[in-house]
Amino acid sequence: MYYYLIIAAIIAADQVVKKMVVDSMELNETIPLINEVFHITYIRNTGAAFSLMDGFRGLLILLPVILIAAAMVYIHMKRKKAHPVILLSLSFIAGGGLGNVIDRAMRSFVVDYLDFRVFPVFNIADIFVCLGCGLLIIYILFLDGKTAKEKKHGNGKGNGLSSNNQ
Repeated sequence: MYYYLIIAAIIAADQVVKKMVVDSMELNETIPLINEVFHITYIRNTGAAFSLMDGFRGLLILLPVILIAAAMVYIHMKRKKAHPVILLSLSFIAGGGLGNVIDRAMRSFVVDYLDFRVFPVFNIADIFVCLGCGLLIIYILFLDGKTAKEKKHGNGKGNGLSSNNQ
């Protein structure tokens, strides 16, 4: 249940901030918060990350929906047995992914606004997708093999982390 709340909170935060940007700023308007370091800049991204695949809106909706659905099925089916890190990582990816899919489906573009001037402009949903991917890499590199070894050797108690209450 907690993981669905995390997904919902990410989507809500993402959509509320995007609405505020769209309602209060003109397209391409920039507001410097730290001059030449960090600005709020309203842009429309019709592609994926870094505007890749511009013009493939249908694919940019369909593919993420399939992957997010698979992640949510995994969360639902493994919520009591899987390591909390993988469940949290998939929740972050699903929440952020859905935030951007909602934009693509409803607006035909993704609203981006966080502008650090040395990196492409992005949004809250992008942050959570990246955090989720980072956690997934950590899980795969450092935790997955450890969990498998513990199960193989009959030491299922392992690190004391428990996901049974989810």
